[in-house]
Amino acid sequence: MGFFILGLRIGRPPVEMLMEEPLALFLCAKFNENTMKQPPVHLVNLIEPIVEGLGYECVGIEYNPHPRHGLLRVYIDSANGILVDDCSKVSHQISGVLDVEDPIPGNYQLEVSSPGTERPFFHLHQFEKFIGSTVLVNLYQAIAGRKKITGVIEKVVDNIITLREADQIFEVSYEAMSKARMVPEYLIDKGGRNGK
Repeated sequence: MGFFILGLRIGRPPVEMLMEEPLALFLCAKFNENTMKQPPVHLVNLIEPIVEGLGYECVGIEYNPHPRHGLLRVYIDSANGILVDDCSKVSHQISGVLDVEDPIPGNYQLEVSSPGTERPFFHLHQFEKFIGSTVLVNLYQAIAGRKKITGVIEKVVDNIITLREADQIFEVSYEAMSKARMVPEYLIDKGGRNGK
């Protein structure tokens, strides 16, 4: 895994640039494995068709293995929102398939949930869907001494997500992110989750 950080100032002397325009910071990474802590592919291939077959969107899957109390969390959504009955319906179907297929060794807890107001991001296309929203991004490697950035999604080009935090612009590759979540309006209004 290799990282590099590149700051660019184009067209003006450095002093003038710092006073008038934000500095764009880039974090790029090369990974051979999955990004954003994805669950094992066999679990995704087993669970996504079940969720989608029931008419829901499979927002993402979190899997935290542990010998005594592992956790498998499945986030679902729909155009009409998610109720407890929806979670129960999906949980029942997934549980039945997991009991038969037995893809997870040891004990674990299955949770089915809506994404909620602090919606987790699992895929690049989710950043495109929520341009204009504020997100908290955790990074594998620090940018300007920070491993967390809270900013508004300005644009997504290829695999680069442009985030604006106050007067700074961060251009972060999707592969450099370990985790990302939406920051709800009520936390923004209170000044919470600034990532510093």
